[in-house]
Amino acid sequence: MTVENPDGLRSGLKFFPGSSNGEYGWAGPDAVVVDRGKGSRLWDVNGREYLDMSMAWGSAILGHAPAPVLEAAGHAMAGGTNFACVNRYSAELAERIAAISPCVESIRFVASGTEATMMCCRVAREYTGRPKILRFEGAYHGQHPIGIASMVGDSLPPHPEVDPAGASDPAMTRDVLVAPYNDPVTTAQIIEAHAESLAGVIVEPLHRCITPEPGFLQGLREVTRRHGVVLIFDEVVTGFRMALGGAQEYYGVSPDLVAYGKGLGGGFPIGAFGGQSDIMEVVNEHRLPGPPYAWSASTTGGNPVSAAAALATINQLSRPGTYPEFHGRGARLRKLIATIIQDSGCQGYILGDGPLAQVAFSEKPVRDHRSWKASNRKLGAALMTCLLRQGVFLNPMGTKLYISTAHTDGDLEEFGGRFRAALDQALHMAEA
Repeated sequence: MTVENPDGLRSGLKFFPGSSNGEYGWAGPDAVVVDRGKGSRLWDVNGREYLDMSMAWGSAILGHAPAPVLEAAGHAMAGGTNFACVNRYSAELAERIAAISPCVESIRFVASGTEATMMCCRVAREYTGRPKILRFEGAYHGQHPIGIASMVGDSLPPHPEVDPAGASDPAMTRDVLVAPYNDPVTTAQIIEAHAESLAGVIVEPLHRCITPEPGFLQGLREVTRRHGVVLIFDEVVTGFRMALGGAQEYYGVSPDLVAYGKGLGGGFPIGAFGGQSDIMEVVNEHRLPGPPYAWSASTTGGNPVSAAAALATINQLSRPGTYPEFHGRGARLRKLIATIIQDSGCQGYILGDGPLAQVAFSEKPVRDHRSWKASNRKLGAALMTCLLRQGVFLNPMGTKLYISTAHTDGDLEEFGGRFRAALDQALHMAEA
């Protein structure tokens, strides 16, 4: 199916900075205007079909337009789309998440993962009465200043100094500390040196696509507990993806607070933050005006449509055998990519865990942001462009390849053929 006037729709790209609503900033004729999606596939307004390896940044965890999720959302929608209040669906969803998540005793819903991580940081500050937040270099915690600091810039100041590029907030240099991921010694030293002013440590347990080295998360849990620092897991990506109980279950470490988003909604917008009840009590309106009190309200957070979609998503992910199959397919994807890169004569590392993968063209292991920055990112960017031209839809920044439960072994074989052709083209581009 194609639209009657695709060129007319493409002309609307001129109103978007970089022809993008964020990150999908393909240049010129490569820019895509999506028409529809189903399962592991997308079609643009010109009718071109793509194998989707971005899956709406992982939010379409069951694939595009999954029937059980659409049916549940449609049923809820018939009774009203939003009440800005606890409703039957959000109440049931709260119970389900509390039964799944090792750390959640209390919860609040918001509309996105950005809001969830932002609220975790605010709650930690209010609960402890301390101003500073420690984050890890290169992590992404949403589009608030703490979430972006020390991620997008090329400056690599000495730890624990922050690079404020992209954050647009001068307070970053005062209130944010930065540590190197997978370096427990340096991280512990920073926490101990700033313990009296440090409210919380926020971490992606799976740092972008870099796996935690043995003992790193456990050590982080121990040192934060010892100094009364709130440990925050950003499980916007890993939640419901690494396991039903997320990275907490998968890696066996329980934080004080957790942020959820993306896959929880099965493609519908949702976010949630929760954790230990004594910490979460700082958002209780009966404490107004405080202290301690942190304002927390979301107009569309926990709306019945998104909450019903989330319940249906959890039901689908709870089916026996889902995660072994999901992880098995992710492992096959990483092995396939590694074989193709080896055959090409390139040197590279395949990052990722569970149903996630990422390529780093590097001669040395990639274990943190600085070793990732030292990789051949120019070749990586060329590969992303060539993959799109081979009919693979993905994020041109090359951060992650996501697979959904809708991806099949046949999809992986198809991706392998297109990846091989794209890599060959990218290498020729690099030589030119």
